[in-house]
Amino acid sequence: MGISKAAFLFLFLLSSVKGDILDAYLRTDGVWIFTRNKQFYKTNNEKECAGKCEAERNFTCRAFLFTRKKLECLTLAENAKMTVAFSSTDTALYEKIIYLMQCRRGIGTDYRGTEAKTQRGIPCQKWAEKMPHKPNYTPEKYPNAGLEENYCRNPDADESGPWCYTTDPDVRFDYCAIPECEDQITHTGEGPIGECMQCNGEDYHGEVSRTESGFECQRWDVQEPHMHGFILKHYPEKDLKMNYCRNPDGELRPWCFTTNPNKRWEYCNIPRCTTPPPVSGLDSQCLSGKGENYRGRIATTESGNACQQWNTQVPHKHGWIPDRYPCKGLEENYCRNPDGEKKPWCYTTNSSIRWEYCTIPPCDRTEQGIADVPAQVPLTEECYRGKGQSYRGTTSVTVSGKQCQAWSSMFPHTHIKTPDRFPDADLRFNYCRNPDGDSSPWCFTTDPNTIWEYCNLKRCDDQTQEPALNVFPGMMEQNTGQTTPTTSVEQEENSRKRAEVGGPLVCQEKDRFVQYRATSWGLDYTQPSKPGFIQIPGFLSWIKNAVASH
Repeated sequence: MGISKAAFLFLFLLSSVKGDILDAYLRTDGVWIFTRNKQFYKTNNEKECAGKCEAERNFTCRAFLFTRKKLECLTLAENAKMTVAFSSTDTALYEKIIYLMQCRRGIGTDYRGTEAKTQRGIPCQKWAEKMPHKPNYTPEKYPNAGLEENYCRNPDADESGPWCYTTDPDVRFDYCAIPECEDQITHTGEGPIGECMQCNGEDYHGEVSRTESGFECQRWDVQEPHMHGFILKHYPEKDLKMNYCRNPDGELRPWCFTTNPNKRWEYCNIPRCTTPPPVSGLDSQCLSGKGENYRGRIATTESGNACQQWNTQVPHKHGWIPDRYPCKGLEENYCRNPDGEKKPWCYTTNSSIRWEYCTIPPCDRTEQGIADVPAQVPLTEECYRGKGQSYRGTTSVTVSGKQCQAWSSMFPHTHIKTPDRFPDADLRFNYCRNPDGDSSPWCFTTDPNTIWEYCNLKRCDDQTQEPALNVFPGMMEQNTGQTTPTTSVEQEENSRKRAEVGGPLVCQEKDRFVQYRATSWGLDYTQPSKPGFIQIPGFLSWIKNAVASH
């Protein structure tokens, strides 16, 4: 992964000032890289693992992997820029910043990048080889100069910068075109104005426009090469200007869509500001609005379950880790609202109940979080008419019992079905709704492994709840004889909702197997990738009648 010049310079200088061994590394959570040249160690924490990397003698240690659950440490000869990376839970990748540097400070004696050709384009000769030129500077003579492979280096502190011996017999050596890290650090140690971020960078307004791997960012106001829903008019307060890195959806840090067709999006490396974030107001000890500023010490849910510590993953694994979200107040096991839910909540210590809301005393009893519910719609509405596009009840549980994700939240699933994009769909809190003309109300779920599901609702004119064919958005529109035009962005969103499919569901009952669910391709057999599921038990009476009549 490459990092911007400003980010590298800030991080590199900051590491020399603070002196913490981990400050010399760039951390990426949930990533594993494939490398053959590695060493395994058992350590107690990341700092001990970093010490193993610094002391590694079997190879040049460029990075290390640390697994928190098993406390295992792997020192690595390669970083993510040099090999294949893939996702892995409970793993943190730490890469030495110096080996990610693609620019040079001063004359570049500490440059450890991977440029391997001269300014005229001639490939460099390996430092350990003696053909076509016999080198004076070798890895054996200068073990601390980083003379690996055929990378450009400056072992003799040449005033003109990094250089290498060339593979051209007629040109012994030449200088390399390594750009300078031109962005200067100010006296506050925070870089150019706007080029550092507070918290998770949700208020970042700088002009960095390259990702951590060096990809140029795609402009927010275009849909090529990647279609998306982050449009300025839908997110007017998010400052989606030009192709600058931003964090409009509460991610870990600023990001952007890339101009590489094969890489949809990536984080940007924006250094953290060294000064504390500005105080926006006193932390609240009572419920005001949605309670996003609540910092009280209530640690029990509405049903009386004790809250799970935010910095633990037992009994429930989750992504709301305090050091990832330093400004969300995720202390101890106190109820909080880090994701814009309707009120503070927490994961519970009950392994059967993943999370629940908390009962927080209101600062002003007029702010109950339900004041905007239309008076003519009863909160107890438990059925829907037609496709349920007019449903305004408060059910927030899916057919399989999963809690719904708030429509304004982007965790654990990012999406474009937001209140500002669908202003007439009443996308309040995490209530079941039907903003896209699906066959019945649905919601995104709080289960990271299940993007969305239909809700546990029945039709108002049904005496018993009939299971709806689990067809997917847009399929039932043919019943009206008229289809609703779908935008490219909506098509992309619907594709994400259609992602989870599978074969028949068969369960064992004692000494036999019973099929409970079957794949259905819905009404439109001509369109690919639109499978759904039907619940077989719900059709037993129909099956019996059909068999009897035939």
